[in-house]
Amino acid sequence: MALPPSHARVVIIGGGVIGCSVAYHLAKLGWKDVVLLERKQLTSGTTWHAAGLIAQLRATANMTKLAKYSQELYGNLEAETGVATGFKRCGSITVALTEERKEEIYRQAAMARAFGVEVEEISPEEVKAKYEHLNIDGVTGGVYLPLDGQGDPANIAHAMAKGARQNGAQVIERTLVTGVKRDGRRITGVDWEQGGETGHTACDIVVNCGGMWGHQVGRMLGVNVPLHACEHFYIVTEAIEGLTQMPVLRVPDECAYYKEDAGKMLLGAFEPNAKPWAMEGIPEDFEFDQLPEDFDHFEPILEAACDRMPMLAEAGIHTFFNGPESFTPDDAYHLGLAPEMDNVWVAAGFNSIGIQSAGGAGSALAAWMDTGEKPFDLGDVDISRMQPFQGNKHYLFERSKETLGLLYADHFPYLQKKTARGVRRTPFHQHLLDNGAVMGELAGWERANWFANDGQMPEYEYSWKRQNFFGNVGAELNAIRTNVGMYDMSSFGKIRVEGRDVTAFMNHIGGGQYDVPVGKIVYTQFLNQNAGIEADVTVTRLSETAYLVVTPAATRLADQTWMQRHVGDFNVIITDVTAGEGVLAVMGPNARKLLQAVSPNDFSNDANPFGSAQEIEIGMGLVRVHRVTYVGELGWEVYTSSDMAGHVFETLHAAGQDLGLKLCGMHMMDAARMEKGFRHFGHDITAEDHVLEAGLGFAVKTDKDNFIGRDAVLAKKEAGLDTRLVQFKLTDPEPLLYHNEPVVRDGEIVGYLSSGGYGHHLGAALGMGYVPCKDESVQDLLASRYEIDVMGTRVKAEAQLKPFYDPTSERVKA
Repeated sequence: MALPPSHARVVIIGGGVIGCSVAYHLAKLGWKDVVLLERKQLTSGTTWHAAGLIAQLRATANMTKLAKYSQELYGNLEAETGVATGFKRCGSITVALTEERKEEIYRQAAMARAFGVEVEEISPEEVKAKYEHLNIDGVTGGVYLPLDGQGDPANIAHAMAKGARQNGAQVIERTLVTGVKRDGRRITGVDWEQGGETGHTACDIVVNCGGMWGHQVGRMLGVNVPLHACEHFYIVTEAIEGLTQMPVLRVPDECAYYKEDAGKMLLGAFEPNAKPWAMEGIPEDFEFDQLPEDFDHFEPILEAACDRMPMLAEAGIHTFFNGPESFTPDDAYHLGLAPEMDNVWVAAGFNSIGIQSAGGAGSALAAWMDTGEKPFDLGDVDISRMQPFQGNKHYLFERSKETLGLLYADHFPYLQKKTARGVRRTPFHQHLLDNGAVMGELAGWERANWFANDGQMPEYEYSWKRQNFFGNVGAELNAIRTNVGMYDMSSFGKIRVEGRDVTAFMNHIGGGQYDVPVGKIVYTQFLNQNAGIEADVTVTRLSETAYLVVTPAATRLADQTWMQRHVGDFNVIITDVTAGEGVLAVMGPNARKLLQAVSPNDFSNDANPFGSAQEIEIGMGLVRVHRVTYVGELGWEVYTSSDMAGHVFETLHAAGQDLGLKLCGMHMMDAARMEKGFRHFGHDITAEDHVLEAGLGFAVKTDKDNFIGRDAVLAKKEAGLDTRLVQFKLTDPEPLLYHNEPVVRDGEIVGYLSSGGYGHHLGAALGMGYVPCKDESVQDLLASRYEIDVMGTRVKAEAQLKPFYDPTSERVKA
């Protein structure tokens, strides 16, 4: 067997389906000196025992695009490489056993049409016609995707490995990477061992495709890759006479999936309480291994399946299989350049959908590595979304018990995870709980999402209809719109940027103008070279040499990493100070009155105009107040050092009792920002959305030189917009919008909602979505007839570019 070379451009660690895909796609792009090292044999970790289901529809348009690419690739690999992939377009059916699940899958079907996926909603009788073996008792509806399929997982990986070799890559088995050499934030080479021989391969780039070893490999490389292995069960029957090719069948309400394979039936499960595996580490000799049977654990699934598919009760079990799969804390895989290092890339943690994801994920990662720019928005899976603490082994062990089952759980709006909670708490955590807060979790932060009334259970009751907190959020928004409310914003990221060159640095990385007086606040975006939006932040000048950048909670690490990677020769220091300050937002027409009741300072427009910050006294403490808003009202964000946070909360809360102050949550904030047309990063604005098409040109100052993305902003101004972010309000007050609902213009689907919510003050559901408008005037765009597809029903909608609430922002500046 060949030994690894002394030098490579890129070393890929791991020879499962994703490692083979990355090698294949880099080699296809013309990369030379691509080396893949596999510790045992290709596919011997988890790829070999995968079920091989290949579905197109994922939760977002770009993830769907990647899944569709995988399917197309696997259909062509055999002709290219001569390796049979077993790929068959047999279609798939998902059936619902409740009305709630029916709404979920029918909403998914509407979304599929917006994403260009062929799909059909079918009745129970039509399900039976397509899947004769199924007992349809209790079935409420189904969804059929004719182009979904299945394949042979190991052969798909081997086909891509052969394709990689055909294009010059080296794929070397039986070679364990044992260590690395590093220089600062770069890996300079990897140490390896093969059959008793040891060596070193110097390299420019390393890719961690370690699968369930990805966490361990990440530690070796100095990067955080949060994932944990869980036991995954399926059975394969004896041959069943007369059984022919059937669509893949999913019955998520019974945690089950079914696949016909060579006249046998495979039944697999994603049970709600999973069994994490290998807490102490994966055995060194693991290769094509199975885990011990646990029939008791699988029996409830099998019992329901025998009732659902009666022929299973007659068929003998040929194989009872238990094998490990790796799962991430949020059920999305990890892709991209690791935040901790400058030349370590990651493609791992595929949550049991590795076969359908690997082709597209490998293609996207290779494109990203090749150009240094994401080929499109990959925020859902970008490894930089993971927080450092999420690599904690105990956290991963607890969370993984839930994440396997979440694949087939009801995906209700606002669904909160139950495991591994309470890790990150703001300074106001107990104060909020004592006042009826119902907590949600984001990036590990416990956040008050809504407040229960006296006598109301402070917990979620999930539904696709109006949930139990609907009225609570309406009352909270009413307080913000008509009186005064207060909510906790401490989880938002706070990044301090300081140094001799800080103003020049900020003007280079951001689209705004930061050479402003001390105390001035600038709402701004950081752009990439295509003028796509990498971050949506507020920047406050704290002193001549220091700024505070406030980011969404989920993107703090990503935003800080992006800034750090553009420091170059600028003399600046970038520090995460999120935990150092608690933040209370005091918002509403009576916000000024409340602050004046607790502080001797001046909150008038002359002393503290909109977009400015000042240091003040509150009670017996000192705080800094920022006059900005994400809810579209007069208000201040109160920044207090963590040691004074309890005192500041108690002072404001006590003084607010005479004014009718209402504590509010994150759901209220989202409803308010929808009414005001404020964009949400990750939904309405992403790395692939041009800042001008997002309607944020006012925040970009092209009269300054040499900021990242400036040329693309000027080019778009010259060429005109291809699409615009439009705001919609349904004319019927009853339907609810969440996001991804199709936008219908004059009878044709032209896009989908990037975000949706209910505007309680306006009395209707609201959404935003991009609408193509090339060579059109605004008048032409808005003159059309618009509808939003809600679960297959088209509902009329008003369309505006201006906010539906307070379009001139008079209330904000009052």
